[in-house]
Amino acid sequence: MSSASPSYKNHRYRVEIISHCVWLYFRFPLSFREVEEMMLERGIVVSHESIRRWCLKFGQTYANALRRRRPRPGDKWHLDEVFVKIGGVQRYLWRAVDQDGNVLDILMQNRRDKPAARRFFRRLLTTTGQVPRVVITDKLRSYGAAHREVMPLVEHRSHKGLNNRAENSHQPTRQRERAMKGFRSVGGAQRFLSAFTGISPHFRPHRHLMTAGRYRFEMRVRFTIWGQVTGAAGMLATA
Repeated sequence: MSSASPSYKNHRYRVEIISHCVWLYFRFPLSFREVEEMMLERGIVVSHESIRRWCLKFGQTYANALRRRRPRPGDKWHLDEVFVKIGGVQRYLWRAVDQDGNVLDILMQNRRDKPAARRFFRRLLTTTGQVPRVVITDKLRSYGAAHREVMPLVEHRSHKGLNNRAENSHQPTRQRERAMKGFRSVGGAQRFLSAFTGISPHFRPHRHLMTAGRYRFEMRVRFTIWGQVTGAAGMLATA
């Protein structure tokens, strides 16, 4: 385990078991109890509460490490926001992706007005550490108002038809939201999605653009990277 790996001090279970449970939860639409059952089938007895704690403790750490290994983001950003109902109240999930579909950042907010758009723009600049060449949004006026204030020299294209890349990026989140039967709080949604958007895309290469052999090779590379960022020697062998 490298010095940059997460600390597993005082954890009874091996690193491979912890990282595998976290991988299962964030990669597939599974509940903590379903992950517990899958581990039990492999002869590993671990409670769903332990798995929940591991995901809370290590999920964001793993996601951040994977993000640091990604190539520099593209200079064309697509921004979009979708409705998310939490506790019967309508909230908004703001998302930004580059031209290659890589998620730059997400932010749960109560509104979609100018202050909310401005907050998201500033967060993006801080997160990425760079200024885009082009920003593409839908026709929500809040984007234009915030753009003129935060990054007036950046080209802004406002057209719903140009923003399919950002809209398509919401699909895995919608799938997971349905599996979880909704989010319980804004903070909980932000914590989960921040880790989810860092881990899940790592294991979702553009498979439709690859041959079977190329896909398997790419996944082996990605599992190797996962083992490096988690500090595990490798994933658990298939039973």
